[in-house]
Amino acid sequence: MRDSVTIHMAASPERVWMLVSDITNTGKFSPETFEAEWLDGATGSAVGARFRGHVRRNGRGPVYWTQCKVTASDPGREFAFAVGGPGGRTVNSWRYRFEPSGDGTDVTESFELTDTPILRLYWRLAGKARGRTNAKGMRTTLERIKAVAEVPGQTE
Repeated sequence: MRDSVTIHMAASPERVWMLVSDITNTGKFSPETFEAEWLDGATGSAVGARFRGHVRRNGRGPVYWTQCKVTASDPGREFAFAVGGPGGRTVNSWRYRFEPSGDGTDVTESFELTDTPILRLYWRLAGKARGRTNAKGMRTTLERIKAVAEVPGQTE
């Protein structure tokens, strides 16, 4: 109930982190979440900051909002958030890690579903297809981030 994708980017870890941790960029990079906005007066990434994402599942639908909470915000190293479900429980966690490598950064995006009986059943029934969709989406997201990160002087 987890997976990850890593792509090398010819940009500094701090530059890539800045792009990823600004959730208002999410719609430019993600094939499913087409917009996101900070909540409760937050204006940037900090542990505990909340935001919501507008999702078009599988790039087609259904369309819905998710509430998320930043769980890691370490400039140039890591950005992570938990996706809330019914009753405010975490259903999924997404993480980006930034490792200096050669001329730039190895960026890893990962997800992990919370281990609950309902999510185990969901994964058993739809996991193979959803896993492929998530892996493809992570690769697409990272490639789109790379296209921006590697352009000198471009911030978004």
